[in-house]
Amino acid sequence: MTDTNFLAKIGDKIITKEDIEAAVNSLDQFQRAQFDNEEGRKRILADLINQELFYLDAIENKLDQDENFVKEIELIKANMLKQYAINKLLSAVTVDEDEKLKFFEENKEQFVEEETATAKHILVDNEDLAKEVESKINKKEISFEDAAVQYSTCPSNMNGGDLGTFGRGQMVPEFEEVVFTIPVGKLSSPVKTQFGYHLILVTERTEQKQSEYEDAKKDVETSLIYKKQGEAFVGKLDELTNKYKDILVINKGE
Repeated sequence: MTDTNFLAKIGDKIITKEDIEAAVNSLDQFQRAQFDNEEGRKRILADLINQELFYLDAIENKLDQDENFVKEIELIKANMLKQYAINKLLSAVTVDEDEKLKFFEENKEQFVEEETATAKHILVDNEDLAKEVESKINKKEISFEDAAVQYSTCPSNMNGGDLGTFGRGQMVPEFEEVVFTIPVGKLSSPVKTQFGYHLILVTERTEQKQSEYEDAKKDVETSLIYKKQGEAFVGKLDELTNKYKDILVINKGE
């Protein structure tokens, strides 16, 4: 064969470069780093060839007719068919625009934009130093950002202590309590947490508010589909339980 994509032929099986790339791409990130090179691809090709050789030998020795193998295949087939039937039922569920809008109106409390804060902090290991830095910032002897670079032990120090924007539940309680109560733009007094002493400066905060339908549309669709899929599953299960009730036996241990 002259096809440059062709790499090997074992019996009727042809291994191509595309097969190798598919094998590389199926690996997790760590394994891919080991095999995503010329030598790694050679090892994958050798492994695929070895597998095909075992396959030819198994067919020649009629291992596909072995009783245990047949039982194993039937078990795999049954499990796959069960999952396929469930997936087919769930994938048939659809929602239209009217349904989504109605669901949103009836469940608005589920679709809110959570309260967020944008903040900076300076982290030091003792209260005396925290108070000293606080005093320097308040006296405008140093900017908050420069103080973060000079004193903070948090990796955010190189960004002037900037922690970005976050919602409730993402920081330790003592830190979060201050972030969501202190006035925007006001430097906090030292706040003790398990990590040390923080000076916190909130630069922006947004209150929790009701989402508009257009903004929540994707989440509405996902929630509604999950709801309808659950109803479809339970409905089908009730139907099948009733249909096969004569052969359904549940041992309650009595």
